[in-house]
Amino acid sequence: MPSKKADKDAENLAAVLEKIPQMFKEQTAVGERLHEIILAANPDLKPRLWYGMPGYARGRSTPVLVFIRKDDYLTFGLTEKANLLIDEDAPHKLIQNAWFLTELDEATEARIAEIVRVATS
Repeated sequence: MPSKKADKDAENLAAVLEKIPQMFKEQTAVGERLHEIILAANPDLKPRLWYGMPGYARGRSTPVLVFIRKDDYLTFGLTEKANLLIDEDAPHKLIQNAWFLTELDEATEARIAEIVRVATS
């Protein structure tokens, strides 16, 4: 018999999988692929809806670290709770935490997976 935790994880996953086509419409395939890339990069992440968008955290009751959303563009992003990619040698102090996507190619998929691994480690 599944535990309550496993039941809640399954409910959260189902909610995210249902939300992606509603949210991304004509870009559903890209949204679904982003979901797959995020979970493949860190299989321990738990998807759930976060402010009405797919979010990914280390556990059910831990802060969301990675999210995807759809505004005018599809966005992949990190929350302030993630291990942010800070370039100490950069001439500015801006920290990248969100990226707009129009499509996915192999190089972009690899970079997203790398970002997820660092952000969620």
